[in-house]
Amino acid sequence: MQDYSIAVIPGDGVGREVIPTALTILKAAAKDVKFFFQEFDWGCDYYLKTRQMMPENGLDQLKPHDAVLLGAIGHPSVPDHISLREFLLRIRIGFDLYINLRSVAILPGLKSPLRGKGADHINMLFVRENTEGEYSGLGGRFKRGTEDEVAIQEAVFTRRGTERVIRFAFDQARLRPRKLLASATKSNAMQYSMVLWDEILGEMACRYPDVSVKSYHIDALCARMIAHPEDLDVIVASNLFGDILTDLGAALQGGLGLAASANLNPTTHIGPPMFEPVHGSAPDIAGRGIANPIAAIWATVLMMEHFGELAVAGRIFDALKAVTAEERVRTPDLGGNSTTTEFMEAVLDEVKR
Repeated sequence: MQDYSIAVIPGDGVGREVIPTALTILKAAAKDVKFFFQEFDWGCDYYLKTRQMMPENGLDQLKPHDAVLLGAIGHPSVPDHISLREFLLRIRIGFDLYINLRSVAILPGLKSPLRGKGADHINMLFVRENTEGEYSGLGGRFKRGTEDEVAIQEAVFTRRGTERVIRFAFDQARLRPRKLLASATKSNAMQYSMVLWDEILGEMACRYPDVSVKSYHIDALCARMIAHPEDLDVIVASNLFGDILTDLGAALQGGLGLAASANLNPTTHIGPPMFEPVHGSAPDIAGRGIANPIAAIWATVLMMEHFGELAVAGRIFDALKAVTAEERVRTPDLGGNSTTTEFMEAVLDEVKR
């Protein structure tokens, strides 16, 4: 029997509701897999007590585990730049998790807000650069509080960092039936970073003659996602552009409550990969028991796929799709009145069949 050690960080708000739900389903589906779960109480609540998002040796505590499962980070009393930089980016950069992988697809029984567009039209895989680019954090503010105040934010694009994310995207495109890759750029206005990005894309395309590749300016790509999503399959983007595009993709598939992501380092094992729903802590509904657990459940599917436990992943995902297809159990964000627990129980019933 294979066993895995999972670091569980429920985090803040609804993270403390959806992660236990996802773990209950994971345990029920993993018939031939053994887990060791260690929970960490880090996040914004931890910050309000300690002025730290995690302990100084937090990465050392996570490192021995096979994966990290994160719920949500955020609190109205903690500025977003603190929770992002001192927690999420600390893990992503500390473990060099340079790939952020996110699927955008329509689950059975759910509808996209796009008129006339359904599962046959919306099926995209986003490969987002996850450790450099516009989120590098270089820059500063000068002459604060004066009329001459200046803010400078630097984006860092390295050849190594750009090559490895684009290579991974080509590899993913090669595995899919359409063998189609789209790249997000803005080289008409960003003459250094995005020109480098475009040049590396062209160099890499020569190594993948079986993959059709097209470069889009970011604004045109956003429009293409709305008007003609069926034209897109695998999409590769820088850190900021990928962030924007994937949230747009979540809206196309029905909302952030459905969006799950994997943070990966496919080449070296500096630390464990991290899997998470991307919906945030939703403080407005936290504690009410109505949070949509689909993204957290989907995150465990991504985790099992990463481990090669395809039977477990399939068991969970098939059960999830069976529940959405039935159109009986719906949390409020999907137009229903079911609770998080009721949704969990419906998925558990399908898992046990």
